[in-house]
Amino acid sequence: MMLAQQAQQTAAQDHAPQTAAQQTVAQQQAIPDAPRPQQPTPFDAIAPGKGTQADNSTSSDDDAGAPPSNLPQSAAERAAQGAPPEVPAAGQGPEAFTLHVQTNFVEVPFTVKDSKQRLVPGLTWRAVHVYENGLRQQLALFTTDAFPLSVALVIDQSMNYDDMTKVNNALDALPGAFASYDEVAVFTYNNGPRMQTDFTAAQSARLSAVIERSKSTGREALIANTSGPLSQNINLNGGAQSYIDPNTNSTHGTSLSNTLNVPKEVHTLNDAILAAASHLAKTRPGRRRVIYVISDGREYGSTASFKEVVKYLQRNKIAVYGTLVGDSSLPVVGFLDRIHLPYTMRDNILQAYAKQTGGNFEAEFRQHGIEDSFAKIAQEVRTQYTIGYYTHEPFIDGKYRSIEVKVLRPNLTVIAKAGYYPTAEDIKPSVLRAK
Repeated sequence: MMLAQQAQQTAAQDHAPQTAAQQTVAQQQAIPDAPRPQQPTPFDAIAPGKGTQADNSTSSDDDAGAPPSNLPQSAAERAAQGAPPEVPAAGQGPEAFTLHVQTNFVEVPFTVKDSKQRLVPGLTWRAVHVYENGLRQQLALFTTDAFPLSVALVIDQSMNYDDMTKVNNALDALPGAFASYDEVAVFTYNNGPRMQTDFTAAQSARLSAVIERSKSTGREALIANTSGPLSQNINLNGGAQSYIDPNTNSTHGTSLSNTLNVPKEVHTLNDAILAAASHLAKTRPGRRRVIYVISDGREYGSTASFKEVVKYLQRNKIAVYGTLVGDSSLPVVGFLDRIHLPYTMRDNILQAYAKQTGGNFEAEFRQHGIEDSFAKIAQEVRTQYTIGYYTHEPFIDGKYRSIEVKVLRPNLTVIAKAGYYPTAEDIKPSVLRAK
């Protein structure tokens, strides 16, 4: 009996500490947790590289009605993103909610300069008006984002020896004007165009090697022989026999005049631009298409005409930029080329290409100026404004439409293409899904 009572007392003593520990845990669990915040703090919306989320309540009135800054997506681009297909209702097919419409979207890049030919940044969409065939259009796109460039470089090898030497020494600085995400193809022309390389990365070693290979010695100037025994026909036996050299004498047997018809040099600039444009038109969309010409601007002997080439450029959204070298880059000669007297042949046709396609050119006579012009032109193309609108003209007629871009600020010059021709790419229908 005594042993049993001692065992019960020992068990009671062992159980007492466990009961106290359980009461302490129960008391700790009874303490309520701290209240959690019900509204997110301003710092919750911040992410590295993204900034804060837009707040509609604090948006200014200036942004109301602003056009988007992204190009509209085509039906093929939306399908490439892998969006899940919509499931029609029971008993209905895709025709119940699919609508085919013509987009008729027109994209117009342009550059704005002040009276000192400096680029003008910071313009807003409210200061820009665009007109097609004299009628103002509603903006559907306004952006200042830089587009990757697809550049077809055209090098004139028909220049004289002095101008060609300056260009050869300056060509080494050309790859540095482009970014790593740009692509460049190289064309040369003398008596005809020739592609030196297909599109390759602008910072690649291949481009530098092709540019080095594209250097030429140029042409020697033609000298007319107006004196000496070869300036006239050769007569033997008192004129009984006469030998005529048509390369040095155009009188064909008469010795009354020393006038010579020197054959004109061949400068196939039109054919070279057309060859570069046909290759550039195959590049994928979403890139700025540019033809960069390094030439003295002379044109003679091309198969393609100026009007045909300009029409092809305007159809495929290609702008012509260039560096003008030689005598045409001098102020007096360049002024005469720009005014272009009627019924006279142009000595410089490069400025006409730039005006019709919305491009520009730099006239430089010295080697250092030619090197600087590469960076100036690349910066001008990369910092362009881009606007877009949906035209109300029928694209199926294929007629030319004039374009005029105006900026509502004084003493500014707007550089944009003069117009465009609609293409099959523009009239391709897009698919709209009903929601």
